[in-house]
Amino acid sequence: MYQKRTALFQIMLLLAAMLLLIGCSTSETTDPTTEVESPTTAVEVDDTTTDEPVTITYLTFSAAPDHLEELDQMIAAFEAKNPGIKVAVETAPFDDYFTKLQALIAGGEAPDAFELNYENFVTFAAKGALADLSALASADNEYNGDLYYPRSLEAFNYNGSQQALPATFSTVVLFYNKDMFDAAGVDYPAADWTWDDAVVAAEQMTDADAGVWGLHSAIQFWEFYKKAAQNGCSFFSEDMSAVTIDSPACVETLQTMVDLVETDGVMPSDIDMAGISDGDMFTSQQLAMTVTGIWMFAAFEDAPFEWDIQVEPGMETQATHFFSNGVAISADSAQQAATWEWIKFFTSSPEMADIRIESGWELPTLDNPAYVDGYLSQTPPNNRQAVFDSLNYAIVPPVIERQNEMQDAVNQLIDQVKLGELTAEEALTEAKAQLEELLP
Repeated sequence: MYQKRTALFQIMLLLAAMLLLIGCSTSETTDPTTEVESPTTAVEVDDTTTDEPVTITYLTFSAAPDHLEELDQMIAAFEAKNPGIKVAVETAPFDDYFTKLQALIAGGEAPDAFELNYENFVTFAAKGALADLSALASADNEYNGDLYYPRSLEAFNYNGSQQALPATFSTVVLFYNKDMFDAAGVDYPAADWTWDDAVVAAEQMTDADAGVWGLHSAIQFWEFYKKAAQNGCSFFSEDMSAVTIDSPACVETLQTMVDLVETDGVMPSDIDMAGISDGDMFTSQQLAMTVTGIWMFAAFEDAPFEWDIQVEPGMETQATHFFSNGVAISADSAQQAATWEWIKFFTSSPEMADIRIESGWELPTLDNPAYVDGYLSQTPPNNRQAVFDSLNYAIVPPVIERQNEMQDAVNQLIDQVKLGELTAEEALTEAKAQLEELLP
C-alpha cells in the first residue's frame, strides 16, 4: 500500500491523463447509424416536473449478470430523489452490446442513455450519435464537474463538446489459485514477474492429460496490443501517420503469445477449452493463473479455494490494460433533461459510489480518497493494492474512428496464426496493409 494516499491519487491522475493520448470488463463493434449534422443540444422544456412520471431507458453491458442488484439499488435511490423520473433498464452482453446499440440507433429506437467504453465512445461521437452535454451541464446549478478526476472528464470530451460523463475505471491483473501454488510448492507471483517467470511457475502446475494448465492469457487484439507495448512496440506511430504493427518487436510479441500454447504447453488451446471461459476454468481449478479484469472479483468471490491477485507479468517492461466506461445521452432522445439527471446521479452521487465500492463493481472516477480506502479494506482478494499498483503501468488501447474494423482485422489474422495458416510475420504484414486502409 502506498505510504501516502495522496501519492496514490497522483498516480491515478497521471493515468487519467494518458486517456488524452489515445489515437478500453475487450470489444467488437459495428459503426453507429448515419451521421447527423451536429450534436443535439439541451432541450429547454423541463420534463422532470410533469404530472405523470417520465420514463427513460438506460442500456448497459457492465451491470449484467453480476451487478443487476446493485444497479437496482442505485435506481431506487435515484427515483426516491427524483419522483418524477423512472428508469427502465435494458442489458446486453458485452460481445453483442455495440451491435445491439447500433441497431437501435439505426432503427430510431435508441435508448435515452447508454454505457460506452472509451474505445467505442470515439466511434459513436464521431458519427454524431451522442448529445452535447455541455449546455445541460451549464444550465444545472447542482452539477459539479470538480467531483470527477479532471482528465477522466476531459477524456469523454469530443472536439470541445462534453458527450459523456465518466462512470468507472478498471484495470487488469493476474489472478492466481493459492491452493494450487501451495500444493505444487511454487512461490506466489511477485509484482516484478516477467512472462518467463510465469511460464516457469506454470510448467510446475500443468497436467494437460488431466485437463489442468498453469496459465491463461488470451491470444487476441486486447492482449496483443498490451504485450506489444511491454515489448516496446505499438500499432501506430506517435502521430498516427504510420502503421507499425509489423515491426520485429510486434512479430516477436505475437509469436511469444502463441508459444504459450504451441511450445511452452502451459496454456490450453481453444480446442482444449471447448468453449468454456477462462473464468469458469479458473473457478473449476483447471487454471492456476489467468489474466483478466477486476470486474471478475464478484464472479470469483465464492470460489472453493483461496485466490489472490498480483500485477500482471511483463516483458522488456511492464504494461497493463486501463479501461474506462462513461455514460452518454442519445442525440435523438426527447427526454434529455430527465436523462441528464440520471447520468449525473449515476456517475457522481455518493450513493452510487458507496454501492460500487461495497460491491466491487469497478471503481468510480471520483476524486475522493475515502472511496479508495473502503475498496482496499475488502476481501477477497487480499492484495487489492495490486489494482492501484497496476496504474503505474497502465496503458490505453489504440483507438481509431473505424475501431471495430481494426479490431476485427487484427483478430482474424491472429486467429490464422493460431490455426497455423499464417506465420506471425505474415499475419502482421497483412495487418499493416489492412490498417493503412482504415486510417483517414
